[in-house]
Amino acid sequence: MTTQIDELHVYAEQNFGRHLLANSYPGRGIVVGRLESDPDEDLWVQVYWIMGRSENSRNRRFVVGGANDNELRTEARDPALVSDPTNIIYDAMLESPDLYYVSNGDHTHTIKDAIERSARLEDALAVREREDDAPNYTPRIAAMLDLRGLGELSFAILRANAANHDETDRIVWRFPFPPPGLGYGITTYRHDGNPLPAFAGDPLWLPLTGSPEDVADTYWNALDHDNKIALAVKAILDGASRIILRQH
Repeated sequence: MTTQIDELHVYAEQNFGRHLLANSYPGRGIVVGRLESDPDEDLWVQVYWIMGRSENSRNRRFVVGGANDNELRTEARDPALVSDPTNIIYDAMLESPDLYYVSNGDHTHTIKDAIERSARLEDALAVREREDDAPNYTPRIAAMLDLRGLGELSFAILRANAANHDETDRIVWRFPFPPPGLGYGITTYRHDGNPLPAFAGDPLWLPLTGSPEDVADTYWNALDHDNKIALAVKAILDGASRIILRQH
């Protein structure tokens, strides 16, 4: 008999096909979830990727750093070609003890600093806006995995209000932990366009199959070849983490 979880896996694969495989430009994206691993393990992954259409956006790569090689940042491949570092050079993955942050901009630090002051994710987002790159007004997206106590998985988006681009929608989702083999995902855009249409609706159920390296290959290979730039997978287990990179 087909179970609810079986149906959810099918739905996640459908989302993966529509929103990533068949989509030339979902933009930057975040996926967070659990892998099917040993019953005694609780193996999590955070996936983050960047895409670009302009020369300025494509002149980037991922670099792993931090004291324990558990932080991810973007940097220019050729600094001489950078026309504007705003919104393209930033720390994308940071950590506190049992807290794992990922975002598509420098608000990664805003969130981490707020949480370490015992503030809420909403408090961090209250002082930020969507990006100011008119006419696209790229959304700021983020996810936070809290493995303290009972734990919590949160996603957030800051996007220009559809009726008035001078105003910003600030939306936070809090989810129960997903079953192994599944995660939630959000991207900056729905698809390609001029201007680019912001992501709408709730974060998507998406599949997370195999090892962290398998996940890296699956998502990297799904992204449009001409527009993808770099992808990282952070594997998290028992308070330790490591980052796997895929990039041109």
